[in-house]
Amino acid sequence: MNKKHKYYVVWIGDNPGVYETWDECKRQVVHFEGAKYKSFETLNQAQEAFSDGYELYYKKNPPVAKSPVRGATAAGEPILESLSVDAAWNSVTKVMEYRGVHTGTKELWFHKGPFPGASNNIGEFLALVHGLALLKQKNLNIPIYSDSVTAMAWVRNKKHKSVILPTEENAAIFDLLNRAEYWLRNNVYTTPIYKWNTPAWGEIPADFGRK
Repeated sequence: MNKKHKYYVVWIGDNPGVYETWDECKRQVVHFEGAKYKSFETLNQAQEAFSDGYELYYKKNPPVAKSPVRGATAAGEPILESLSVDAAWNSVTKVMEYRGVHTGTKELWFHKGPFPGASNNIGEFLALVHGLALLKQKNLNIPIYSDSVTAMAWVRNKKHKSVILPTEENAAIFDLLNRAEYWLRNNVYTTPIYKWNTPAWGEIPADFGRK
């Protein structure tokens, strides 16, 4: 089945307008503080929304209430204008890597590793904090999805609870953990973090596909 085409409205950005691809839209908003944008299913919808302007559009179309699965729409679908993060860990070699991708387009936004002497939970935690810092740096008002309840709890508490012990081999990992905790303690962010609904939606888009 062909992927459904979307249209993107940029109300506030470098060059406000209607765009036919996410790449074109992203160029207008990624470095623009306070950018306002949204995707639409049809060109007519996008043109009407752009003509209305940001405030009038949302006055006419208030956001729908979330379903019981936090971060899903009322129809039970993920928010495609978002960042998905995940980690991969080899239980034999103890090597870990993590990455973040745009949920809708699967475009790779960051990839770190491989790191020796780590764990999957560490990777999931670092991926979340990396995502939070990146979105704040770029002033992107989109949520983050993670499939790790543990990593989400560590972020809320601003501290990891890994049982992995520091060694000479994994010194880089503990440096990253210290930096992540420091960032969480010293930064305020408004980015929502949502649990990816794997049973309903399949593997998170950032999954490394090695299961």
